[in-house]
Amino acid sequence: MKYPPTPGQTVGPFFHDALPYFGGSDLVPPGHPGRIHLHGTVFDGAGTPIPDALVEIWQADAGGSASRATGSLRRDGFTFTGFGRAATDGTGGYSFSTVAPGPIAPASAAFFSVCVFARGLLDRLLTRAYLPGDDASLAADPLLVSLPPERRSTLIAAPDAHGFVFDIRLQGEGETVFLWHGSR
Repeated sequence: MKYPPTPGQTVGPFFHDALPYFGGSDLVPPGHPGRIHLHGTVFDGAGTPIPDALVEIWQADAGGSASRATGSLRRDGFTFTGFGRAATDGTGGYSFSTVAPGPIAPASAAFFSVCVFARGLLDRLLTRAYLPGDDASLAADPLLVSLPPERRSTLIAAPDAHGFVFDIRLQGEGETVFLWHGSR
């Protein structure tokens, strides 16, 4: 007998309870030279903050090199692994303590790779948070130039007194550009 496929099911909301780990949002310890905060809010399609989402980042170090160190879930205060994980708080906010990444290639701008897990999603969402300031690199970045000009700003973080703000809008007005990851 042939059975019809079952519909996709959401797998949350348990991300904020099950996946965070001690020190997961602190890629560098307090007092680290060049320490900054990447922070923001995750919003749903109605513009409401999501209090139970999970945000992950992967990044190059300040020199633009990807870490080859093992133990991304271990924080020893010395090894920079380039990986972080933060649950959103009751107001939908997340925050990472890290360093500003350097560009990984001559024709690209510096960015954080960002992954979002949230209730109601059948799969993770992938995007990038580019650093502002180097207009020539932003204008030459292959991903950014492939987007319509009015959509590029959804991928560029805003500077603030502590680092950078990157709000993530899952849909609706100002929706963040998300990248297809080829799993479907």
